[in-house]
Amino acid sequence: MQFINPKTDFAFKKIFGSEQSKDILISFLNALLYNGDRTIKHLEILNPYLAPRIRGIKDTYLDVKATLDNDKTVIIEMQVLNVESFEKRILYNAAKAYSIQLEAGEDYTMLNPVIALTITDFEMFPDLDKIISSFILKERDFLIDYPICDIELVFAELPKFKKELHQLETIADKWLYFLKTARSLQEIPENMGDVPEIKQAFEIANRSSLNREELEDLDNREIYIHDQRNVIKKALNQGIEQGLEQGIKQGLEQGLEQGLEQGKIEAKIEMVKQMLLLFDDSTISQITQLSLEEIQRLRKENQA
Repeated sequence: MQFINPKTDFAFKKIFGSEQSKDILISFLNALLYNGDRTIKHLEILNPYLAPRIRGIKDTYLDVKATLDNDKTVIIEMQVLNVESFEKRILYNAAKAYSIQLEAGEDYTMLNPVIALTITDFEMFPDLDKIISSFILKERDFLIDYPICDIELVFAELPKFKKELHQLETIADKWLYFLKTARSLQEIPENMGDVPEIKQAFEIANRSSLNREELEDLDNREIYIHDQRNVIKKALNQGIEQGLEQGIKQGLEQGLEQGLEQGKIEAKIEMVKQMLLLFDDSTISQITQLSLEEIQRLRKENQA
């Protein structure tokens, strides 16, 4: 068996956002948002995945969105590349999903909570020693929750997940392992296949279940991600090279300048030593522009 990469937007949407994916999405959200508790029992996928039907027409695979049985809206996104202003986009999408619930004239009490769950293939918070982190509104100094915590931002950072197959314990562990390693697996691991929803996700991710247009679309998107990573890598390397070159240049210029200045000081000191036998300290100070204290120190050193 060969599985598609769940981290591409196309594959992620097909696995978690198809009409037949409701049970998969419920299990996934319960694992990552509610520590595996069966908090979510039902949901409705708002913009289900549809396979491309016209060759050459490329769909844009937007976030997976669902309404939970408690009327919460959840936005689920898989983000592979750390692009500029990504953090702002997450906040904007969550705020937008919250605000568009009301029609003109409707009461604010009709607003329901929004959760934005983002899975990243890069570290968002390197100083935070957590794989899954949650952000809500709090008072700055006393960390008291805002009375209405209707917008919650949840992040799962895949690079921080280090467990091997034999170390998987929780449902969250198994889902994170699926996202991170499914493409490299040749079969469904026994200790993951015992979760029906994960087994179903593997079956959807099987390349043999995709039609020709879907495979072409998937390959194109993986090429795009690969190219974008190379662009970022090249820009980073060029920045490092330019920074190193500029640093060396500045270092040489500063070193030369400091060396010349140091040479002038040493030459002046030698001149003062020659004058000590001929002139008094006041005269030497006037000629060399050195202070009397410096000349007196040099006189003592010369007499030692």
